[in-house]
Order: sequence, then structure tokens, then C-alpha cells
Amino acid sequence: MPRQRRKYNVRFPPSRIKKIMQKDAEVGKIAKAVPVIISRALEMFLKCLLTKTWLITQSKPSTVVSVAHMKQCIETEKLFHFLKELLERTTSTASQKDMSIWPLYR
Repeated sequence: MPRQRRKYNVRFPPSRIKKIMQKDAEVGKIAKAVPVIISRALEMFLKCLLTKTWLITQSKPSTVVSVAHMKQCIETEKLFHFLKELLERTTSTASQKDMSIWPLYR
């Protein structure tokens, strides 16, 4: 009798997560449950980040979540402090791109 494949109820594909993990040379074999667990953890993390960002958006006179709201969330919530370095690199790269285009519009 053929073996049935399990269908996991996750939003991020475990096969893609496994491929990303295996790109690291230090990672050896990966148990089948690991990408599923990481997918679920990623869902929970994003839900928390977006919920707290949405609360900041609601406190302002705005209905659209913006990068500024997410930046404020990362800066104010202690849970997301590990994202500060990424946020600084992203904003500095974006400002450099803006500055390189700015003289064209003067």
C-alpha cells in the first residue's frame, strides 16, 4: 500500500524552508518535523509583529500600515530589538538611493 503524504497546516512551505537551511554548509541532515516547526514559529512571529504594528497604526490617525509604523514598533518593543540593526541598514540604503535620485529632480 502506498504511503500517504501528510498535509501540514502551515502557510510557509516546509520544503522551501528546508532548502534555505541546507544552503548553510554546517547544516547536516534535517528531520522532517523541523521545517514544519520553523514555519509555524515564523507565522507566530509575523503575527505578533504585525499585530503590534497595527496597534501603533490605529493609535495614529491612519488606516494604512506603513514602514514608519513598523519602525516605531521595532524601536519600542523590546521583543523586536534584534531587528534594529537590520532596520538601520535598510533605512540607510533607502536614503542613499533617494539621495542619488534627488539631484535629477531639482
